[in-house]
Amino acid sequence: MKLGKNAQAVLLRIYIGESERYEGKPLSRYLIELFRKEGFYGATVLRGIAGFGKTSRVHTHSILRLSADLPVVVEVVDSREKIEEIKPVLEEIISGGLVTEEEVTVCFYRGDDGERE
Repeated sequence: MKLGKNAQAVLLRIYIGESERYEGKPLSRYLIELFRKEGFYGATVLRGIAGFGKTSRVHTHSILRLSADLPVVVEVVDSREKIEEIKPVLEEIISGGLVTEEEVTVCFYRGDDGERE
């Protein structure tokens, strides 16, 4: 699928804690590397300033706390097919968190095609 103007895609949103790890790495970093390796169009990690999840325990940044397990959201957009292929893998990797998806319309997708690390 080529992401062009007005293309239909799926946004997968993964809510996890900053302290979550997988194979010795922060889970958010592991997921970004996985999506890149699998050829997804792109992914973003967002770090929240406060939040709570299934346990209803509030996670927040505080000067009084030495360690804060802040909320992290990983977002990835791609075709329905790519998202469906990766969901079983994510079920194995993510031990705690929330995963949602929604249909999105791509307004435009631009970048320097030569820009790869």
